[in-house]
Amino acid sequence: MKIVAINGSPRKQGNTTQLLEAVRREVEAAGVEFQVFQPGPGVRPCMACYHCLNHGTLRCVQDSDGVNEIIAACIEADGILLASPVYHAGIAGGMKCVIDRLMLAAGCGDNRLRLKVGGALCTLRRSGGTETYHQLLAAMDAMEMILVTSDYWGVVHGADPGQVLEDAEGMEVAARLGQNMAWMVKVLAASRETPPPARQRTMTNFIR
Repeated sequence: MKIVAINGSPRKQGNTTQLLEAVRREVEAAGVEFQVFQPGPGVRPCMACYHCLNHGTLRCVQDSDGVNEIIAACIEADGILLASPVYHAGIAGGMKCVIDRLMLAAGCGDNRLRLKVGGALCTLRRSGGTETYHQLLAAMDAMEMILVTSDYWGVVHGADPGQVLEDAEGMEVAARLGQNMAWMVKVLAASRETPPPARQRTMTNFIR
């Protein structure tokens, strides 16, 4: 059993990294593997070329910035944790690029993210946390993932690297999320119930 976390911060040892270490301790203590990907600032945005969707490749045609490795790891994982710093009340730009490409390549055609365990966390200095947290959850919600939460919203405060550790309640929220995600992954692995069948999504728009 394995949970993959995507660290959307461009900072190597920033607050998001330290927050995910708190999650790692709980997940690994529960006997579940935990792997973190941090794509960094060189990630390119989705081009909306739909090659991945139209050809069912489960890969992006942009193949030199590490996102395809993240997509492959998420397809194989039992759970996915999205973690991003807050930039101007929203998901950090690099993280948004990863999410757009992951969801299109692995979730919008042959949905390989369906019924995986999903969780979200964000770090911030002051404001915009709940907006960003809900944006992260909404991406997984649209992929028919099983959303797992903590005992409060996954919003943890800290500006300079290391300050996130001073948010005692926020760090406890992150740790509890790790516990809950590991528990849900193990529950699903032990279940004998057959999941409901997948269905072909009807795609519509508002232009008639």
